[in-house]
Amino acid sequence: MIVEDQAGVTFAVEAAMARTPDPRLREIMGALVRHAHAFVREVRLTEDEFEAGLDFLVGIGQATTSTKNEVVLACDVLGVSTLVGLLNNPMGPDHTAAALLGPFWRKNAPACGLGDSIARADTPGVPLLVSGQVRDRSGAPIVGAKVDVWQASPVGLYENQDPDQPDMNLRGLFTADEQGAFHFRSVRPAGYPVPTDGPVGLLLSAQQRHPYRPAHLHFMVTAPGYKTLVTQVFADDSENLDSDVTFGVIHSLLGRFETEDGPDGPRCSLVYDLVLEPGESRIPAAPIP
Repeated sequence: MIVEDQAGVTFAVEAAMARTPDPRLREIMGALVRHAHAFVREVRLTEDEFEAGLDFLVGIGQATTSTKNEVVLACDVLGVSTLVGLLNNPMGPDHTAAALLGPFWRKNAPACGLGDSIARADTPGVPLLVSGQVRDRSGAPIVGAKVDVWQASPVGLYENQDPDQPDMNLRGLFTADEQGAFHFRSVRPAGYPVPTDGPVGLLLSAQQRHPYRPAHLHFMVTAPGYKTLVTQVFADDSENLDSDVTFGVIHSLLGRFETEDGPDGPRCSLVYDLVLEPGESRIPAAPIP
């Protein structure tokens, strides 16, 4: 198809892709082209702006390393990650809401016994005891469910960001018991800024947005015959709950972090149950090794 004017570009591209044998790929790419071209027309994108956009895309790829996934981070701060998660895991009153995976999950977290601590070194902070039950929508316990947990330290860094933490610190994989129950020890997490040393940080600054996430724990729960649950539980007294830079806070994911005085100072506890839906158990691709 020979293009006669700007209006004909979209039709030419759609025609070129019309022979795509995979129907889903044909649908996705067709919609992408139509929306992308409509965006260019709506904002009347200049050549300088087009070059800046290309530089941003190249930059997030170049800023992705073995310890940081800038591409995932960009999707997080633009709300794309949360939107994809909620579209594929609609909220309902009978199961735990999904939340974004985030850029810091790692595969092969150390297997732990119930009651173990995921603080693998002298990690200063308020001691935290987390407990709960994994069950299905009818309330029946899911025996043997795998509960993968990870969190930032009290100074707001994941272990792969912090040379002072040992490998796999504040990460662990637990197996629910005959009642579907799990419990483990840790330290209370802190809120933290997402990495701002790359193109995403420059974008946030240009938009006059803060980079902070409220304090939270990550969970990935798997069991045969059940949809994998990827979620987060947020401290209900944390800052930035109403302005999470990744738009991940859902009201039902607020957990009550109870604090009391212990013999050695303050200590904290969280009780939060995790309810799975029937479906496929699958492990997502790890953003970092």
